[in-house]
Amino acid sequence: MTAVSPRRIKRLLIVNRGEIAARIISSARELEIETYAVYTDNDIGHTYNAAHAIRLRSPASYLDVSELVELAKQHSIDALHPGYGFLSESSELARTMAGINVMVVGPGAENLDRTGDKLQARLLAVDNKVPVLPALTEPTGNVEAVKIFAEKNGLPIMVKAVDGGGGRGIRLIRDTEDLPSLVTRAIEESPSKSVFAEKAAVDGYRHVEVQIVGDGKGNVMHLWERECSIQRRYQKIVELAPSTASDRRVVTPVIEAALRMAKTVNYASLGTFEFLLNPTSGEFFFLEINPRLQVEHTITESICSVDIVKTQLMLAQSASFHEAGLGDLAQDPLQAPPMHSIQLRITAEDPEKNYSLSIGKIQSFHFPSGNGVRVDTALHHGAPAVVSSDFDSVIAKLIVTARTWQDVVSKARRALEDVAVTGINTNISLLRAIIAHPDFQAGACDTQWLEARHTDLLKRSKEISSRRHEPLHGLAATQSSSGSTTNMSASPLFRKDDAWSITLKPQSTPSQTAPEQPHHLQLTKVLRNDFPSTFAADILFTRPGSQPEPYSIDMQATTSSAGATASQHRQGSRSDPTHVTLPISGKLVEVLVDEGDVIKKDDPICVIKQMKMEIEIRSHKAGVIAWVTEAEDDEDVAEGMLAAIVEDEKAQSKL
Repeated sequence: MTAVSPRRIKRLLIVNRGEIAARIISSARELEIETYAVYTDNDIGHTYNAAHAIRLRSPASYLDVSELVELAKQHSIDALHPGYGFLSESSELARTMAGINVMVVGPGAENLDRTGDKLQARLLAVDNKVPVLPALTEPTGNVEAVKIFAEKNGLPIMVKAVDGGGGRGIRLIRDTEDLPSLVTRAIEESPSKSVFAEKAAVDGYRHVEVQIVGDGKGNVMHLWERECSIQRRYQKIVELAPSTASDRRVVTPVIEAALRMAKTVNYASLGTFEFLLNPTSGEFFFLEINPRLQVEHTITESICSVDIVKTQLMLAQSASFHEAGLGDLAQDPLQAPPMHSIQLRITAEDPEKNYSLSIGKIQSFHFPSGNGVRVDTALHHGAPAVVSSDFDSVIAKLIVTARTWQDVVSKARRALEDVAVTGINTNISLLRAIIAHPDFQAGACDTQWLEARHTDLLKRSKEISSRRHEPLHGLAATQSSSGSTTNMSASPLFRKDDAWSITLKPQSTPSQTAPEQPHHLQLTKVLRNDFPSTFAADILFTRPGSQPEPYSIDMQATTSSAGATASQHRQGSRSDPTHVTLPISGKLVEVLVDEGDVIKKDDPICVIKQMKMEIEIRSHKAGVIAWVTEAEDDEDVAEGMLAAIVEDEKAQSKL
């Protein structure tokens, strides 16, 4: 059996996590489908209101087809939804589940084979006379083959994993010297260890994608286009719908190209056909097909007033377009949709540190509300939320919708002001700077815009943050400290005049036990009480035999980042020029040097994996490797850990 015919779904297993699992569960519940959520330790928020919650063996289980088959059999599952990422583009999963009569909600194995593979999708575009860029026509795991292509076609080129997704296995190469290492990393991020290369169209081009819906019988329709040009590491940060291209005659050929390709393969379910478009010249090129539900599906839902996740589930149960709620949607690409929508991905990343993943526990959060404001998240008060290197960094998606572009931009600005997340670092300040930038407000951002304006945006984000006032004007802290109201939060209730006797005793002395030293601490005024994330107060501190001394304390929780691991390994020092220190946390993929190796400036020392991306940590100087970390491959490592010591060759020769 290679496919399961559309039929009524009784028990749906959602093999994903986070906000998308919560999103799928919500739509399934509205269709009265019994839902089964899966989870791992410290990652349970998405199980909220699922009918059943099943514990997986480990985070790797999301990619383990055999374990998912066991679960499906054990719980008499008749349908499975993979969401996005993980196994959502796996034809193996679709075929294996079909073998036990379990339907995988999506395009099906044949569509996945034809569209999920980037080279096969390119051939489909060529067959349909859709413009493509010069590219390698065969997949390769050979760096030399990519080098030859670059020499023939010139730089820049884009190297892509044949089976990549979500920014994984993609590298833009502008310099010949960077080619070997960048291609190697792309190959390593590909599950099949295969990549292809194509000439890059980057400057002045927008990333435009068309949302397609098909019934698998030759009927396809579009739900207009989205624009996703604001990216870093080829991961989208801000998405909007429809495109900001003012002339619909420029966008129309792109939508028509997507429809032609979808009809050719009798496309089923949801799919996104992606292109590069120059809105000035009208030139466009096919990029790839994502044969699944997309992260940014929310803005399409907003401009169409359609729940496309519910539509997807209904099509899987034999519904027609009309029965699935699509019957009255306009299909003339020249006709702009009546609404504008923006999605902002709120991620656990620090843009100040090259988007380093911020590992740790989310202590508290607040999201906006109001007309035209939607938040998709799996965070729930009372449920632990821990960011780890095992999963994607998205913790919430903020979606704003309005009738005009100007209104949706101002609504996005206001909504971002209402977002607060403590306990980890996030990209919220950067998002505020992007939305406030004149280029964004003018709809003039191409795929290189974020990288080109990055320094300016970071500066703007700091300025915006410095101008922000305390949302409750300090009243919450004042009332808490006065004791006039009852604090029902999880934070301890520190109040004015609270006091403690404190005994300080040295842990050890050379020859004798030191006497205990009594101290006294009294709170004279509580300034801010968001403990354990932040706490500020005026205090009186009394030492033994002394008079009380006034102090002000301001405590800020530091982000947890693989704390247990950090304590096991040597830490780097910023003041030591010989130290190569990890700027990010993640999993150690491999150490690339040994003691005694002679290296050049910018040579890679090791590779760290954060979520789906492999990042080279490079030396800031030339010299000889005098010491290298003993951390092992696939071990969690922390920001600040010492990776290597690089001595000057002259200094080394004197030893």
